[in-house]
Amino acid sequence: MEPNIKEVAGRIRALREDLDLTIQEMADATGRSVAEYAAQESGEKDLSFTFLYKCANKLGVDVIELLTGESPHLSGYSLVRAADGLSIKRRAGFEYLHKAPHFKNKLAEPFLVTAPYLEEEQNVPIHLSYHKGQELDFIISGKMRFAYEDHIEELEAGDLLMYDSGRGHGMIAIGGEPCKFLAIVMRPNDEIM
Repeated sequence: MEPNIKEVAGRIRALREDLDLTIQEMADATGRSVAEYAAQESGEKDLSFTFLYKCANKLGVDVIELLTGESPHLSGYSLVRAADGLSIKRRAGFEYLHKAPHFKNKLAEPFLVTAPYLEEEQNVPIHLSYHKGQELDFIISGKMRFAYEDHIEELEAGDLLMYDSGRGHGMIAIGGEPCKFLAIVMRPNDEIM
């Protein structure tokens, strides 16, 4: 089930108001201008995972609570079968399948990600994202061009990448086909919920 952007934005606004946080405070926490933040909180603009992750951290909730309105409730273990998970479609056709949405107090957010091959992205700078913590990406199929600040790497099936995600990073599929990879986003120790 794909989360509804307007519903997610409404949950963000309601939590912000309940916590007496200003739009300026949330804009600062998410690295956006007040106008950019307001457009996302109103549901007028798409919500990137990085934006959602930063909102969840500032609001003191699990990102799954923002997406579904429910708190994760499993604590011993969580089994999610191959085709299952919480589907999140963000950023120009990227598909994220959260593989442990119901496990609470996660130290990491595991996603099966499919990056589309887009011809128009092949010869332009890769958009960079920033979020505190570390990320591990394991390429399952296809090929990826990864940008880390001013470094560029090309990866293929079986390659594993781990990096400080607080620094600029981004990726695109290359080679004429989508790239599927397992992305594990790890929180800093002081942000574990």
